[in-house]
Amino acid sequence: MKNFFFGAILFCFIIQLNAQEYNKWSVDFGVGVHEIINPLSPGYETGALSFGQANIGVRHMFNEKFGLRLDLGYNEFKEGKNSLPFRANYYRATLEGVVNAGNLLKFSSWTNRFNLLFHGGMGLSSLRTIKPVETGGEPLLNFMVGFTPQFKLSNRISLFLDASALFHDYQNFTFNGATNTKEREISANIFNTSIGVNISLGKNAENADFLKDEEVIVDNELDDIKKRLKTAENEIAALKVKKTEINKVELVSELDNRYAKKGEVVTNRYADVVSNSNVDFIKQLLNSGYINVYFDVNKTKVQKGSLNSLNYLIQFMKDNPNVSALLIGYADETGDENRNLSLSRRRAKSIFNILVASGISASKLSYTGGGEDKSVTENARQFARKVTFRIQ
Repeated sequence: MKNFFFGAILFCFIIQLNAQEYNKWSVDFGVGVHEIINPLSPGYETGALSFGQANIGVRHMFNEKFGLRLDLGYNEFKEGKNSLPFRANYYRATLEGVVNAGNLLKFSSWTNRFNLLFHGGMGLSSLRTIKPVETGGEPLLNFMVGFTPQFKLSNRISLFLDASALFHDYQNFTFNGATNTKEREISANIFNTSIGVNISLGKNAENADFLKDEEVIVDNELDDIKKRLKTAENEIAALKVKKTEINKVELVSELDNRYAKKGEVVTNRYADVVSNSNVDFIKQLLNSGYINVYFDVNKTKVQKGSLNSLNYLIQFMKDNPNVSALLIGYADETGDENRNLSLSRRRAKSIFNILVASGISASKLSYTGGGEDKSVTENARQFARKVTFRIQ
């Protein structure tokens, strides 16, 4: 039993914690009621709602959908209302796989508070009957399955109600200490119902249980983005009436001050690449990365400060319907590389959706994910979370 405890704990904690955008570790504490299903001798029972069980769990989520949990539990069994007297103590340690059904089924599309986990696994138990017959601690192989509805109180704390069934690979003794005469088989032995609290561990604001689906967020906020873009379009239209002559030096200087990467020197060094055509000049600005759209960590929602850049591209493509644009998404270097590649593509897709919603033909647009932008330093990673444009 001790070897199993230490081995299970070691297995959980040797998992390396990579840089991540949400907390993957959590602990939970629960107490509740139980019922012995079998084996019990005739005349013995616990009743359906017998108090006397508690558990503590340590969980690590490999991602927002799947994880691993070490469960330690204790049951104190005693006779029910119409039972002969008996006492027994029961200890268990179980290593379980965890499935976040809420994230699999996209609960975030309709609720921010409720979630559902399923868990199952195997471990070791020890049963010791105290009376009417005292037995030594009988080691047992256990199997446990259950489900856990959750209610979010805050980003770190949630309440849960857990229902679990425990199965044993045969018992030599019944829970009241008599010799078990049934044939050897795996059968349901204990049913536990617990209420408790789960606490997320880590420095991040969000945790894996209630991680919001980014695609759902983009869809839900598309209308709001369209309204803001419409306002920006009206402002640009007013500016175009107010000042029709374009001062290329002023435009380059303004864009350089607004979008240049930290540490670059602002000069007029771009003047020698200005073409004779305003269209070619704006293409040059877009393709050179001076007009990008930026995002917060692990988000596909456009930063408010980048809406003018997005509207700049929309206006340019409306004024020049013969051009097409490739949208390339990027992520910073924190987190898993494969996840960052997927995130970069979703960022590009969110810009694609906005452009199409604003009236740009989908046939003039394409998008792809560029993965991690490794060209910036650690202190400038905010410039890596972006979508760039390639005008053709």
